[in-house]
Amino acid sequence: MSRWPLLAALGVAALTAALVYARRPVEAPSVAAQAALVMPTTARVAHGDAARDDAVAAMAPRAVPRGASSPSALRVQFEQAPDLFAYAQSIRSRAEAGEPEAIWLLSRVYDYCANYSSAPVDYAADTRAIEAMKLRTSAAMAGARQRVSDRCARFSPDDGLNYQLVFFKQVEAAQAGSLPAEAALLAGGKPLEKTEEYRTNLVDRVLRSKDPEAYSALAPGMGIASTGRRGSASRVAGTQFAELAWQLAACQLGQDCSQQGSLMTSYCANGGICSQDPTQDFAGFVYDAAIPRQGAEVVDEMVDSLVGEKRTVQ
Repeated sequence: MSRWPLLAALGVAALTAALVYARRPVEAPSVAAQAALVMPTTARVAHGDAARDDAVAAMAPRAVPRGASSPSALRVQFEQAPDLFAYAQSIRSRAEAGEPEAIWLLSRVYDYCANYSSAPVDYAADTRAIEAMKLRTSAAMAGARQRVSDRCARFSPDDGLNYQLVFFKQVEAAQAGSLPAEAALLAGGKPLEKTEEYRTNLVDRVLRSKDPEAYSALAPGMGIASTGRRGSASRVAGTQFAELAWQLAACQLGQDCSQQGSLMTSYCANGGICSQDPTQDFAGFVYDAAIPRQGAEVVDEMVDSLVGEKRTVQ
C-alpha cells in the first residue's frame, strides 16, 4: 500500500487494473474492522481457527550476497508460506507478546492480502476479466493475482484487512522497535515523529542497519516525495531513480525480489506492473523496462553508495 510512488518511475501503464477497480466503490470499514483497530490481537482470531506458533514449518533461508545478513526465519516463511492465514495465526502469540518482527510481518500479511480479502468473489471475477483481455501483460497479471488468491484464500471481508489496520499494525510494530515499520511509516508520510532531525536520524539508522526490509520499506519515501529535504537523506533521495536505487539496494542485501516474491507479485497484481519474462527478477525488470541506458550507471552508483557502508546494530 505504500509503494505506489514507484509506479511513475517504472513508467508502465496500470490502466487495466484501474478500469477493473473503478467499477467497485470503496467501502467504509465495517464495525468489526474498526473495532479491530483498538482490540488486542487475540480478539481477531478469525474463523475460530487459532494455530499454534509451530503451525508453519520452518524453511531454509535463501542465499544472500556476501556481506549481507540472512533473513530471519519469520521473513522467509512470509515469502514462502502457501497459506498466509495459517502463517498469520502461527505468529499471532509472538505479536501479542510484543515481538517487533512478528507485528511487522502481520502488517505485511494484511497489506498483501487486503485487496483480495475485501471482496474475494469480485477479485476472482476481475482476474478472469484481465486474463480475457489478452493484453501483453494479461497473463502475467492474472498469474500474480491468482498467486495472491491462493495464498490469501482463507481471509474474508470479516477480517477487515484494510489500510487502517495495516497502518495500525505498522505503528504498533514501530513503537515496539521494528525499524522496517518505522521506515514504512516515514515513507507513507506518517512518521512517529515529524521533525527533520527524526527523519534524518531514521534514514541514517536504516543505512547503518543494512536491513533489506527497512531499505525496501523506506524506498517510496526517498523518491520525489523527499525532494528538497536536507541532511543525510539527500545523499540518495529526491528523484525517481533514487527510489529505485533504495529498492535495488534492498534486493542486493537479501530482500526477496524474485518473480514469485511478494514485491513483484504485489506490483503486478495490484498495479499491472508486470514483467513479460517469467524468469526476470525485480532488478532485471527495472533495468530492462524502467531505467534508460544513460541512467543505468547513475543508478548503479546510487546502489553502491547505499550498500557500501559497514553494517551496524541499529
